[in-house]
Amino acid sequence: MSSDLLRGFLFRGLMFEAEAGTFQSAGIQIGASSIAGEEALLTEQLAPFGLQRRDAALEMSRLYALLFCFENELRDFVRERLLENEGADWFSQLPPKIIGFAKARRDTALKDSWLEGQKTDDLGFLDFGHLGQIIINKWDCFKDIVPSQHWLSQRMDEIEKSRDFIAHNRLLLPSEFQRLYMYIADWNRVIGL
Repeated sequence: MSSDLLRGFLFRGLMFEAEAGTFQSAGIQIGASSIAGEEALLTEQLAPFGLQRRDAALEMSRLYALLFCFENELRDFVRERLLENEGADWFSQLPPKIIGFAKARRDTALKDSWLEGQKTDDLGFLDFGHLGQIIINKWDCFKDIVPSQHWLSQRMDEIEKSRDFIAHNRLLLPSEFQRLYMYIADWNRVIGL
């Protein structure tokens, strides 16, 4: 193949990739669907279990995905506000009990060298409930966004109860799904997501 012909193919390939990105960002599928591949893999992994258990798992997975996104956005929100208001050493200015909890969890994670995953984010080692405690403890950093400490506590307590249920693989009723959707939507509106 001549070098001019090869350059032409490469150029057209790069142009297609650039154009494909434009189409994909507009929601138009180009090429094989990654969703179809993920669904096939999920179907294969769940196949040994009964239909009722699989259906319940898939229903609960929606809530897990929602809580995963919410909790990690909340961690980022806390981190960004404290970094902005207290500087780079913001974590060292948290209550000693919270710092100690994170340090103990981080130390355990580092000892479990066989278990791969994120091991450097201090906020990642705190429990969900600690995040609300931090916001209340550092209220001056958050009061311009969060309506009130009562508003925060009420939602965080309700979300945490549902979160713990889900984390321990227990089923929630559809009414609890709606409560979670409502509280997380409230939070997202307040912080501008």
